[in-house]
Amino acid sequence: MTLTTPALLFPAISLLLLAYTNRFLTLAQLIRKLAEENRDTHHEVAARQIMLLRKRITLTKRMQMAGVSSFLLCTLSMFALFLSLKLLGMVLFGISLISLSVSLFFSLWEVKISTNALNVQLQDLEMLNRHRACGTADKGGDADETPRDL
Repeated sequence: MTLTTPALLFPAISLLLLAYTNRFLTLAQLIRKLAEENRDTHHEVAARQIMLLRKRITLTKRMQMAGVSSFLLCTLSMFALFLSLKLLGMVLFGISLISLSVSLFFSLWEVKISTNALNVQLQDLEMLNRHRACGTADKGGDADETPRDL
């Protein structure tokens, strides 16, 4: 194994960490928006979304930690190889790959929860539309409700 082998992971890990950071910022934005909406009204969908957001934040933190660990171990692997410590470099690189795999596993899990959160939101929209349709039919088409900002 040469010094360039672990160096091949640098761009991939860097891009992965950038994607994780973007996910984190999006989650933070969603949480702030939900908190603002929750101050006005509290309902079941918001409570379910909060629970899912808490899980997603935890998973995002774990995937970032595993990704950073992978990056650090990859760097240490390159340093060991630079010092001609081939066995140590190979071991550190192997652990780096395992850490990267763990990070990707957490990412996959977070995507699954994210999809579930979107389904919760879609169910709420469907129920709201059905309620409005029933209200419109009951009032003879004279329903004047303002739509909720979800």
